[in-house]
Amino acid sequence: MAIKGNTAESRTRSSVSIFIVIGLCCFFYVLGAWQKSGFGKGDSIAVEITKQTDCTILPNLNFETHHSGSSDDLLESGVQTFEPCRDRYRDYTPCQDQKRAMTFPRENMNYRERHCPPDEEKLYCLIPAPKGYVAPFPWPKSRDYVPYANVPYKSLTVEKAVQNWVQYEGNVFRFPGGGTQFPQGADRYIDQLASVIPIANGTVRTALDTGCGVASWGAYLLKRNVLAMSFAPRDSHEAQVQFALERGVPAVIGVLGTIQLPYPSRAFDMAHCSRCLIPWGSNDGMYMMEVDRVLRPGGYWVLSGPPINWRTNYQAWQRTKEDLEEEQNKIEEIAALLCWEKISENGEIAIWRKRINADSCPGRQDEPHGRICESSNADDVWYKKMKACITPYPEVSSSEEVAGGQLKTFPDRLNDVPPRIVSGSVPGFSVEAYHEDNRLWKKHVNAYKKINKYLNTGRYRNIMDMNAGLGSFAAAIESPKLWVMNVVPTIAEKSMLGVVYERGQIGIYHDWCEAFSTYPRTYDLIHANGVFSLYKDKCKMEDILLEMDRILRPEGAVFFRDEVDVLMKVKRIVSGMKWNIKMVDHEDGPLVPEKILVAVKQYWVGGGKGNQTIAE
Repeated sequence: MAIKGNTAESRTRSSVSIFIVIGLCCFFYVLGAWQKSGFGKGDSIAVEITKQTDCTILPNLNFETHHSGSSDDLLESGVQTFEPCRDRYRDYTPCQDQKRAMTFPRENMNYRERHCPPDEEKLYCLIPAPKGYVAPFPWPKSRDYVPYANVPYKSLTVEKAVQNWVQYEGNVFRFPGGGTQFPQGADRYIDQLASVIPIANGTVRTALDTGCGVASWGAYLLKRNVLAMSFAPRDSHEAQVQFALERGVPAVIGVLGTIQLPYPSRAFDMAHCSRCLIPWGSNDGMYMMEVDRVLRPGGYWVLSGPPINWRTNYQAWQRTKEDLEEEQNKIEEIAALLCWEKISENGEIAIWRKRINADSCPGRQDEPHGRICESSNADDVWYKKMKACITPYPEVSSSEEVAGGQLKTFPDRLNDVPPRIVSGSVPGFSVEAYHEDNRLWKKHVNAYKKINKYLNTGRYRNIMDMNAGLGSFAAAIESPKLWVMNVVPTIAEKSMLGVVYERGQIGIYHDWCEAFSTYPRTYDLIHANGVFSLYKDKCKMEDILLEMDRILRPEGAVFFRDEVDVLMKVKRIVSGMKWNIKMVDHEDGPLVPEKILVAVKQYWVGGGKGNQTIAE
């Protein structure tokens, strides 16, 4: 299936000229129309957009913002210009760099975990896009097709050809929805799960896919209103997570190894492993215990593939009966220790359910004290060593009560008061404060939509909130056309990621002094609220901004919201980063010291002369 289009260079010239002539607001419309045209299909849009577009913004929004200093300051000498990195860095993932990884132990997948470069090894250049890079297809077409130029790797089409993961067709990859354990397609496989697990009624909203491959399971769950956090290591298959994000499916680079997963306790309604090659029975059950930590009381764990139904499949799996039987027995023993109830085993799919509280699991009370985790904060996980211990349930007053609180079905739970707020486990956030936060972010998002009217049209699919708080930005922008990665900084005063998950959203802990666990060019829109005030004196501003540039797609947009003095410093740095920028007043008027800086990353690709000037 070959799809032809105009050259990237002609598209770039058109975009930049329009930006200069009609300003930032109309530029967003140009990008939107450009995106809507599909894969590189040229539009004579300069004239049409100016005819059809209402470029008005809120009456009290002023691009010539009142602040200390002038935009002319940026024209002074001393503004650093960041040059392109060498082309070989086009898929650079700093904390999962292959050469660095090989210097770490292979035991328990330690070498596949995060190992970030020291300051002296950080790159201070702009990561190039591959030559020929184009905007991804709009969702839902992107689920099934990815432009070859964006992820030019064919190894999976060969290695997984029999399993129907991905096929190369002309200048696109096609994803048929197959998988190692679902040869009849992800939809049919999910139907099997839904016959046991209440997926259809909104009870299951958040899911964790360990060893996700190209994330077809998560991709097909989306139309059932289930958000899956998928992860896989950066390994010899090269681009599994990159393919997932190009498809418009949530995913991060990650592995079950020696450190805890960067998610809060009681986060996911369902966890899933489809032939993910994780040794569940090893290390005294440590990996299953980590799944138990992040699984919500009453949640489901799905294991498909070896060793399930080993009596039938041992020859096909090229393993002995004794080996597979021992592996399944270990898994069953650990599940019993965790007090998971096995509710189904059909073919190669086994499903367990976690009990709703400790009272409904009398066996757990008899376990030696050493089996129960001693830490009083099960959400404090950043770079913490994983241990073979069981995370205790929150206390309940009766055997019928769900530990941690009962959740409504989605979408009602999106704006319902989360149990962590009701119980007071997030200090400083009362029920009224929660409602006020929601009201505030609805107002902010309405203002964003008037600045950029393509915010909720599908132009931006993969969105990141760098300082998510209670997840109210994601709730206000909620739409099947997009998804939000809610990032809660590890240095935030209060850990609120558990609230985000109780609302039916997904997210992750992260320290923005380090690179994020993703490939370059994987987010269409980034929201940075108060990030630079939060990280003042913690690390260099340019480190964070260069990381934002790395993960933002060409033509992607950024909303910075912060104090004006902070944003002026941001503005000075990004003026040397191939971004187009404008400052906008707060929606409540020019006297409010908080402002909005809007940026658009210019389209450019590797292969140019400038790329040869960066030192090795």
